[in-house]
Amino acid sequence: MDLSSQSERLMGTTITVSILHPQADNLLARCFELLRSYEHRFSANDASSELMEVNHQAGISAVQVHPDLFELISLGTRHSQAPNSHLNIAIGPLVQTWRIGFADARRPDQKEIDQALLKINPQQIQLDHENHAVYLTHPGMKVDLGALAKGYSADLIASFLKSQGISDALIDLGGNILTVGQNPIRKQPWRIGIQNPQLPRGEHLLVLSVTDKSVVTSGTYVRHLEVDGQSFHHIFDPQTGYPVETELASLTIISDRSVDGEIWTTRLFGEEPTDILKMVETLPGIDAILVYQSGRLAYTSGLHDYL
Repeated sequence: MDLSSQSERLMGTTITVSILHPQADNLLARCFELLRSYEHRFSANDASSELMEVNHQAGISAVQVHPDLFELISLGTRHSQAPNSHLNIAIGPLVQTWRIGFADARRPDQKEIDQALLKINPQQIQLDHENHAVYLTHPGMKVDLGALAKGYSADLIASFLKSQGISDALIDLGGNILTVGQNPIRKQPWRIGIQNPQLPRGEHLLVLSVTDKSVVTSGTYVRHLEVDGQSFHHIFDPQTGYPVETELASLTIISDRSVDGEIWTTRLFGEEPTDILKMVETLPGIDAILVYQSGRLAYTSGLHDYL
């Protein structure tokens, strides 16, 4: 029996789920039904999504939301409000001003950026845990879960597959990989390549051996806007309103949950590389690989377990 895989373009990327099971086709179809429902729930680009209802009611009223959406907004809010965090789920107005990664991307003028910066304070997200309600206290605020939704969705899919008796699976959400168990054909850990940012896709700097782990990479090489000989990437600094200035080309986090990989790649991207390594060393069960724009590599002490 071979691994069965299904791929679909969702959440702004190509998602592939691979499993080994006699009823693989049915299970994969159910996975993608779930993924489509998560996309509809968490999307900041679909005017009819559940998240957009929260954004439409900014400055007007609180909105009761699905428990999954509430959990993800709560998690994002907590990490957005943490000291020195580069993660900011209230960053929607800034993302929508630049539109990097979309056909209508453009470089906004300083006035537009300044206007957007007034509306991206994560302290202005109010959560009612009893009623699963979210209130954005200022008109024009927009929550954008793009930094977290893929990882959170991957974790939900892994839980679904385990509930169906699947012990081995590979969930690939373009730059965000979650492994369940091991490779059932080879009877060994899944092999996950870390992209060389200076070379075409599929050219790897190193290959990790992972079992029951998530590997999430955030990189400045993924999406770009070229204007007047300048190149702007899609990872924003909530302080300046411009793409983050950094020596790093990419940051990879290895963790148990995929959403944690998303949280920490975003929270830390923009910090000094040595500070990133120090911080990750304090986080239990989490490791990091830093790739500098020069091509140099740095990583945390636990990485040897995966090589």
